[in-house]
Amino acid sequence: MYLLRRKSQSPVEDESAQKEAQKEAKIKELSAALGPLSGRSLQYCTDACLGRYLEARNWNLEKAKKLIEETLRWRASYKPEEIRWHEVAHEGETGKVSRANFHDRLGRTVLIMRPAKQNTNSPEGNVRHLVYCIENGILNLREGQEQMSWLIDFTGFSLNTNVSVKTARDCINILQNHYPERLAVAFLYNPPRIFQAFWKAVKCFLDAKTFQKVKFVYPKSKESVELMKTFFDVENLPVEFGGKTTLKYDHEEFSCMMAQDDVKTAKLWGLDEKPCNIANGKMGAEVAPEPIATAAS
Repeated sequence: MYLLRRKSQSPVEDESAQKEAQKEAKIKELSAALGPLSGRSLQYCTDACLGRYLEARNWNLEKAKKLIEETLRWRASYKPEEIRWHEVAHEGETGKVSRANFHDRLGRTVLIMRPAKQNTNSPEGNVRHLVYCIENGILNLREGQEQMSWLIDFTGFSLNTNVSVKTARDCINILQNHYPERLAVAFLYNPPRIFQAFWKAVKCFLDAKTFQKVKFVYPKSKESVELMKTFFDVENLPVEFGGKTTLKYDHEEFSCMMAQDDVKTAKLWGLDEKPCNIANGKMGAEVAPEPIATAAS
């Protein structure tokens, strides 16, 4: 009898198992509702992917189906998996968005954003660059991870260097509608008072789930600093985020890393990839050498 009691599950474990079974059933329902898929759409719509769309819509089947169908249409048109670093490298020259060389405490990919490093006035260029960085962040997620963390550094921020409200809205819409549940948390570190007006204008575009993931951190606020420490080891954090590490963006080095990742992306999606030359962080298609003439025998 003692052994039987030990083997039986607790009420909490039973409830958890039931919830998981219900989620799996919902994922199968969504898959069936989408109907037959092929090509990249089929590759994109894994069970984990469908689960994220359901989670984003509180497991409402119809709303999740509508959301993922919109994403499939967007991906077929925008083709985010085909964007290559040499196409957006000019947007990244200042390091305004880059993938960090460290992870958060749960091993998730970290994207670092520096609004003060804004270097272009192209709304489409800014959006395309961010989409590339999100896709790259996903590519580099460790096995079992589905989300990434964002760190936003406001050093040197001014309204003159910030993107427009419309561009911010477009970025938010893409993140929420086409990359649902990919964001774990976004820490806005020490934003100045002048940011408040911009924040007031853009926060209305955030849905409830995304809004809860946005955390403001101020060095003099012990509570917010401690919250950040639950996500990050200060030994890994750059000093501009209250950490102990010096992190300097090197565009040429980052470009080499992105070129290598582009090859991985092409392989993942079954795309033909032309090799690229890299010089001073700028890339171009490699020109095949002329064939060497051989003497007739």
